[in-house]
Formats: sequence, structure tokens, C-alpha cells
Amino acid sequence: MEEWELDFEWLQVRHQVKEAFGRDSLPGLNAVLFLIGIQELGHFQDSFTKEEKQDLMHIAVCRLLSYDGYYEFAGRDADGWPHYKMVKPVRTQGVEEQEKLLKIKAIQYFRELEAEREGE
Repeated sequence: MEEWELDFEWLQVRHQVKEAFGRDSLPGLNAVLFLIGIQELGHFQDSFTKEEKQDLMHIAVCRLLSYDGYYEFAGRDADGWPHYKMVKPVRTQGVEEQEKLLKIKAIQYFRELEAEREGE
């Protein structure tokens, strides 16, 4: 994916999330990861602790990196929280490369969600 395509599609994802939640500003990567984490958890609650927010973002990262086989779903705990097992280490160089990979995978995630909704 060329840089301009990534920028364009990432902007579309951010607008989609902004509109879905009635926000005034475009969300950043962390907010998108948080929302993916909630989606993967499968239920929303009014508030989350700081640790739960970090866990939700970790769930999102694991889910996104599972596309490339870095993680695999291991199951849910007694409280219904998803858990992933690392299959292989992620080989990205630096923060910018990590962010780029997560944006690409988030785009893929939202495309799949959209396709599922259209198929219903």
C-alpha cells in the first residue's frame, strides 16, 4: 500500500469512527485501538479503569496482528475477556513502523466489519 493510499484510507476509518460516536474531532490511533478492543470484548460499559483501557488496547493490537499470524486467539477468561497467545515476535523497526502496521491492520479490520454488515 502506497503512503497516499494509507493516509486516505486511515482518514476514512477515522471519519467512520468519528461519525459513529458523534465526536467533534477525528480520533487518533489510540482511540481507534480502544474502540476495536471494546468491539472484541463484545460489550460496552459506562466506564473502564485505566488498567482495563490498557487491556482493551492490548486486545485490539493482538487482534489486528493476528491477521499476519503474530498472535492467535486463545479463548476467553471467566469474565469474558478475550486472550491471545503470541505465535511469533513482531519485527518492526521503531514507533513509526509499528504505527503504520497498526493503521494498515485497522483499515483491514474496519473493511471486514463493513463487509459483515453488508452481508447481513
